This record gives sequence, structure tokens and C-alpha cells, in this order.
Amino acid sequence: MNPLVGQLNGKMQAGNPHVYDMLSTLGKEIYFPKEGILSQSAEATSHAKKYNATIGIATEGGVPMHLGVIQDKLSAYQPKDLYPYAPPAGKPELRSVWRNKMIQENPSLEGKSFSNPIVTNALTHGLSIVADLFVDEGDAVIYPDKNWENYELTFGIRRHGIHVTYPLFTDDMKFNAEGLRQALLSQKDKGKAVVLLNFPNNPTGYTPGAQEGAAIVSAIQEAAEAGMNIVVVTDDAYFGLFFEDSLKESLFGRLAGLHPRVLSVKVDGATKEEFVWGFRVGFITYAAEDKDVLDALEQKTLGIIRATISSASHPSQTFVLEALKAPEFHEQKEEKFAIMKGRANKVKSILDSGKYGDAWEYYPFNSGYFMCLKLNSVNAEELRSHLIHEYGVGTIALGEHDLRIAFSCIDEEYLEDLFDLVYKGIQDLQKA
Repeated sequence: MNPLVGQLNGKMQAGNPHVYDMLSTLGKEIYFPKEGILSQSAEATSHAKKYNATIGIATEGGVPMHLGVIQDKLSAYQPKDLYPYAPPAGKPELRSVWRNKMIQENPSLEGKSFSNPIVTNALTHGLSIVADLFVDEGDAVIYPDKNWENYELTFGIRRHGIHVTYPLFTDDMKFNAEGLRQALLSQKDKGKAVVLLNFPNNPTGYTPGAQEGAAIVSAIQEAAEAGMNIVVVTDDAYFGLFFEDSLKESLFGRLAGLHPRVLSVKVDGATKEEFVWGFRVGFITYAAEDKDVLDALEQKTLGIIRATISSASHPSQTFVLEALKAPEFHEQKEEKFAIMKGRANKVKSILDSGKYGDAWEYYPFNSGYFMCLKLNSVNAEELRSHLIHEYGVGTIALGEHDLRIAFSCIDEEYLEDLFDLVYKGIQDLQKA
């Protein structure tokens, strides 16, 4: 075993043995090399003032070598902010700016102990890091029955975790905190679980209210007090797109410092929050009371990054950083938020018009990109296929009777026509 592994694991065991026990076998074995190409290159960057022949990039006249056909299109940026490798943890200034943004948008983080965000290759990469660090074969991974299908690949196929689901909604269409509680306590004998909380929810577009949020926190605390070690991941992909009366903060802050047996992990990113999906800039952040535990978690995360992608895209990080610092940023973001809210409100008014009551009900939605229909009489996959081939309308079928519709990508003036065509498709199938 590399001596660094022993040091990191020792720090975690001393700082919080419960968090150490949450680690997977890989999580216990991984480390970030302190002695190697990256560390030697970093030392050379600081001290080799004459010739730095360490890092694997090419330079010309003291500037990163580049092609004019690329730089001409990116002339607003300095080559040093585009072409070299970014640090494995991400650009330091971007990490700091994102941390400050998190505190401003989540007042419950004030005074809490949590790490600097680490840059990931968007949210899927952040979730895969969580899976690598904390999930072994047979470990319970708990999330609701209405979920993003990539969870199965990330935590199940890749890491052989066991999925434990519960109904997302109660009979009165509130978040099912009691279902979460029961799912957690059903795994008490294992002594460990990973919980995924995704709000706004994909596929339904639902975010709980304050009372529901308190019930979620209470359920997790009860399981921890019963002796379970719980990794709680807030998948905040659509954070900030809250259109009605709901939680306006991530539960990451409420869960930080909740109990020594609870590790709160926030996975978020600029991809959807700042409308830059293809830039692939995400973050992973840990909350822990002990600074040595936070340091060890960061080092192990960097070990995973080094062993997989080495580092995230430098140009994308630069673009996001400059946008976050721009004076026009908040005004422009508010303009896009207003468009998204307008679409969500339009969808709700269309659905509440009474035109389609015989064809479907809809699950509550108050945030995010999506809403979900609960079809009364036709199969969702048959309808999806019929719509795309007969009317050129694309939707997502989920299970037998749920149809997800992304209002995020339909201009407001076309939304009623979209739902009219969905309704027409249902009538076609009923007549067939």
C-alpha cells in the first residue's frame, strides 16, 4: 500500500471513523500522488525560472503553442487560459467563485464546514466519483421510483450497487418522506446506504416545499441515529429553476453537520444552471466538520480524477469563470429564468384548461425543465412511437403510463399545439 493511502485513511479514521467506513474498497485504496509528474511539474513551475522541461505541453516564445485557426476564433482569451492543462481540482479562481455563489444562493450554508468545490466533467462525472468512492457490490443506493435512468448505469452497472426505490409522491401528491424513511430503515442491517436527492426532479420537475424538506432531513437523521452510515447526495442539476412556492435552497446545507454518520455531498454544475450544457463544467463538494476529513476526501477525489480524465476542460472552465464574473451575468440569467418560468406557467394553464381531462392527469411540477403526464388509457411507449412517426413530436416514455415532456426546449407560443398533438395521438390509439 502506498504510504499516502495510510496517511489519508488515518486522517479520516481519526477525524470521523463513520465517514471512513462509508468508503468503498476503491475509496479506501485511492490516493492522489504527491510525488510524480504533476507534483514535480508544479514545483518546476514555481522555481524553474530558466528552463521548465517538465510538463507535457508545447510552448513557443513562452506562450502555449497553438494554431491560428483556433486562436483567431477565441481571441478574446489569453492562450494561457485555454491551452495548458487545468489543475486536476480545477481552476482555483473558478472553485472560489463557485463556492461564494453557493453560499449566496444557500444561506443555510453560513457557518457550515464544507470543502472547496472540485471541478468535474459535468454532473454525470461527479455522480460517478461518488459511486467510485462510496459504493461496493451489494451496497444500497436509495432514490425514488421516478428518477434519471443514468443512476442505474452509474451506481448499478458500474459499481453493482443495489437499487432501493420508493414512490416519489404520496397519495396527496407531496414528496414521500415516509417512503424514504422506510427505504432507509429497510437497509439498517447493512449499516450503510447512499441516498440520491434530485430536486428539481428529473423527470417530474417537482421540488418539495419547506415542510417536506424538513421531513426528508428528519428521515435521514432518524436512520443515522439508528446506527446507519449515510452518504446523502444532492443532485442539483437544475438548481435555481424554482418557479413556485418550494424549497429555494439545496438540502446540502441542511444536511451539512446533521450527524456524524451523515456525509452530505453536493453535485452541481454550470451545465444547466448557466445554460452551457456542452461545456461540461460541474462540481462536487463535501460537507464535514473535521478539516482533515475534508482534505482526505478531496485527495481521494483527485485520485479518481487523475485515474480517469486527469483534469476537466480548461477552455470550458475559463468561459464559465469569465461569465460568472461579468457585470451582465445576473441580468442575462434572470432573462432566461423568466422565459423558463413563462413556459412552465403556460404549460400549467394549458393542462388546467379542461381540454384533456379524459386523456391524462399530470404529476405536480414547479421547477426545472420537465413535467410528466400520467396517461389514463394508452401505453406510454406506444404513444411515444406514434407521436414521433405520425406527427414529428418527440417525447420520453417512462414505464407503462408516464410521458415526460421537456417544456424547456419548446417556445411558449408552440406549447398548446404540442399538447394538442399529444392529445390527438391518444385519440388515434384509442380508435385503432
